[in-house]
Amino acid sequence: MILILNCGSQSIKWKLFEVRELKLVRENSILIKNSKNFKKILKRELNKLKNYKILKIGHRVVHGGEKFREPIKLTNRILKQLEKYNEIAPLHNPFNILGIKVSKEVFPRSQQFAVFDTEFYRNLPEKVYTYALPESLTRKYKFRKYGFHGISHEYVAGKAAKIVKKPLKKLKIISCHLGGGASITAIKYGKAIDTSMGFTPMEGLVMMTRCGDIDPGILLYLVKSSKLKVQSLSDILNCESGVKGICKLADMKEVLRAAEKGNKKAKLALEVFVYRVQKYIGSYFGILDGCDIIIFTGAIGFGSKKIREKIYKGLNILNNTKILAIKTDEEFAIAKKIKNL
Repeated sequence: MILILNCGSQSIKWKLFEVRELKLVRENSILIKNSKNFKKILKRELNKLKNYKILKIGHRVVHGGEKFREPIKLTNRILKQLEKYNEIAPLHNPFNILGIKVSKEVFPRSQQFAVFDTEFYRNLPEKVYTYALPESLTRKYKFRKYGFHGISHEYVAGKAAKIVKKPLKKLKIISCHLGGGASITAIKYGKAIDTSMGFTPMEGLVMMTRCGDIDPGILLYLVKSSKLKVQSLSDILNCESGVKGICKLADMKEVLRAAEKGNKKAKLALEVFVYRVQKYIGSYFGILDGCDIIIFTGAIGFGSKKIREKIYKGLNILNNTKILAIKTDEEFAIAKKIKNL
């Protein structure tokens, strides 16, 4: 058996696959309201699976920095190196790594592998991943666009090619992963050529609690005026901004309901969210020199027809573009990547 574990700050998802055909055997998905209970809940879930002979366990790891760009077998040394990226992806990596540590406790004989969200973007063009900062700083701190949600974007692009019955290497695709975190990727002939997230998963689209693109001068102003500490600033940008920052709601279903009832702040938050998606689609349409397929995936992208319609309603450039809603399956994609390792 192959077990795939996908741990986030507010959720635990796992899927158990039969090895040969990657047939799904069991699965579960749990929302966690209090992160203090995370380890206890995870152990309880994993103990349910102790009767299965689990040969490999694959983990989604959001940030692997410059060093880790391909699936890798985990050792204690590599795990320590991965912990260095907790600061850069605070909503993701600490929980990814906790998932690895707990699964090693429960299944000490199973081989453990990490698959990285950044892998799909390892060959981005230099002009795309380079930040216009002093070279001494970019070299010292490894500042560059890494991109995230790569496992999802790569998976749905492959599914889209099968749906339209054309080779992926002949298609130009814009993939929109819209959920609690949100990102857009431009895919040309099977390769990612640009993506909205950057050095961290905060860059790009307005998200449910993350700010997305903002003027960095705002951060300087906040630090000078409010004397905010780094952790406080991180909490604001990661947990109190985005849609929640505008209308105090962090669930898109609630935002839609509130907007329909006439809540002005909810309506504004919705307009800002949609506009930023439209803006990125438009720019990627230009970079790709046209687009064959637009994909919507993620809890909001796949799950909300209303949001999809709001996004493509005002984009006349998409008249000849096929629009697909595809449910992502990061766990299957991870299982496929580690099957033969």
